Parts: sequence; C-alpha cells; structure tokens
Amino acid sequence: VTVAWSDEVDEILDGDVAAGFAYLTPAKGVVITPMAPLGLRDRAAGTVTLSTSLGLWKKLDRLRRNDGVAVAYHTREHGFADRPGFILVQGRASFDPKPDRAWLESITPAWNRFMTPRAGGPIGRLLDVYYWQRVAITIQVERIVAYADDAATGEATAGRLPHILLGWCGADGLPEVVPVGVAGVDTEGLTIQAPPGSVPAGGRRAGLTAHRFWPKMVGQEQRVHTGWLSAAEDGAITYAPHTRAGYRVPPSKILYTLGCAGMMTGMRG
Repeated sequence: VTVAWSDEVDEILDGDVAAGFAYLTPAKGVVITPMAPLGLRDRAAGTVTLSTSLGLWKKLDRLRRNDGVAVAYHTREHGFADRPGFILVQGRASFDPKPDRAWLESITPAWNRFMTPRAGGPIGRLLDVYYWQRVAITIQVERIVAYADDAATGEATAGRLPHILLGWCGADGLPEVVPVGVAGVDTEGLTIQAPPGSVPAGGRRAGLTAHRFWPKMVGQEQRVHTGWLSAAEDGAITYAPHTRAGYRVPPSKILYTLGCAGMMTGMRG
C-alpha cells in the first residue's frame, strides 16, 4: 500500500533542514539522531530517503537488525517552509551497503540547497568519507502523523538546547517520537513536558535527543541519550538517562570541516 500525503505535509518534508531519525536498538529501545533529510522524497512511490556516512556503522547495523524507523520533522528553523506543525513519518528502511556515486552526484542540488557545497582539492579529500562514502536509506512510508499548530510543538521551559525529542517503540514495532520540554531535574531523572496524551502510561525503554544547529548545518550541538521512560496515570512523566553521547561543532566553516573529518575518522577506527 502506497501512503500518500498532502501538499501541506509535503511542504514541510521539502523544506526542513534538520529532522530526528529514530531507529530501534536490539532491546527495543530507541535512538534519535538529528540528520539533514535534504528534502528527498517520492510522493508517487510513498518513500522518504536519507543519506548517511558508512562511518556511522552502528546506525546501519541496527537497521539491518530491525528496519522499523521514524523521521520527525520538528522545526522550521533555518529552513525553507514557514508552515507550523510536527510531522512524524514512520515506515520500513532499506539500504544498499555500497555507496552509489551516481546517486550521490544526482542529489548535489539538494545537498547545496541545505548544506555547504562539497569542497574540492585537499579539503575534499579530507572529507571523502563524509561526502562520498555514503549510502541512501530509503524508507517505505507506512504512516504519517501530522500534528496541528500547537498540538505537539511546545517550547522547552528548561534545558539549554532548543530542540528536544523523545522516542520509544510503539506497539506495531515502529518508533514513536514527540517533541518535549524539560521542566526540571531531580534524583529520579528529568521531568518531561509532553503534548497531552502523547506518551502512554507505564514504563519502557526510550531515547531522548536534544540538539541545536546553525544555517547550512555549519555548527551543530547534539546530546543523544538512551534510558527509561516512566509515565504515570496522572500525566507525570520522568526520563532517567542511562547513556549519553554527543558533540559540539562551533558555527565556523573551518572548525566544521575539521570536526566532520575528525568525527568520521574516529567512527571508522
């Protein structure tokens, strides 16, 4: 079954610079990583496509084990659409483990629209893994959840990074993701503010990601957690982080280049 989506949804899919890509861990937890979707989608085929470096091997290994994924389009910041709302695309992911240079060349206009154009010469060679050792992740869309203006776009009342996403494995084996705020911290963990009724009661493994990015993605800061989510019947929500990963690349083209090169080299080693 091909899932179609409206022009309003397509405008957001076409224009967002950053989105949260959610995938499942072997223990049915969720990891959410910010990615640049580049507006790549095919409405007729019902697919959304992302690209990722082969240096990020753990993400690809997880997709081999479980193909259930979601993409959260959660902010118009630095993008090309001004329509409010939160769009969650859920589906099944597949990828060819070998980079397709012709395909990577073909998405150059989209890359240049959202990202800093690829460099040549010594800098280009330094960023070869980042530029060309990439594979396409094609998501066959099974469901699109579109929230209206303020149904799922609350501002965080605490927390230093502006964009915070919470995700867990839904009953159908696909990640569920909602934007949240952090209202406080205590010995139990983080007190979470979420859209009313969006988080089911009970306890479960979950992922929490906070991030910030600058135009063209030159400058990024990310904190990616896995942990335990507890939601009480009275609506109180607590998140206890168990692991943390992240990085910060200042909004400088030189430092961004060195940071990308260093990160890719480190992840390959």
